[in-house]
Amino acid sequence: MAVARKTIGERLAQLEAQRKTLQIRLGKQERAIDTRRKVLIGALVLHRLENDHDVQIGGGLAEWLRRELPKFLTRDGDRDLFDDLLKPRANEPTIGNIGNGSAV
Repeated sequence: MAVARKTIGERLAQLEAQRKTLQIRLGKQERAIDTRRKVLIGALVLHRLENDHDVQIGGGLAEWLRRELPKFLTRDGDRDLFDDLLKPRANEPTIGNIGNGSAV
């Protein structure tokens, strides 16, 4: 019984299909890593905002986010996710009340 051998063209087509499959897998892996990095950085920022009462970190970071996020976020749905960060809290230090005794 003779085993049919694949032609060079068939082998190249098979290798090209494997390459495309691996490229797709690599793209998914890179997107997953990118997403994980964003989640971790976001978690750090949120942690600092909630727990760091040092004006240089918590207050300065909150103020910077209030200034920068509206320019960065283009969709209304995305802005809605950050409503709590974009509006200053009553007892939160702002640039206007740092150093005058009203900052906590």
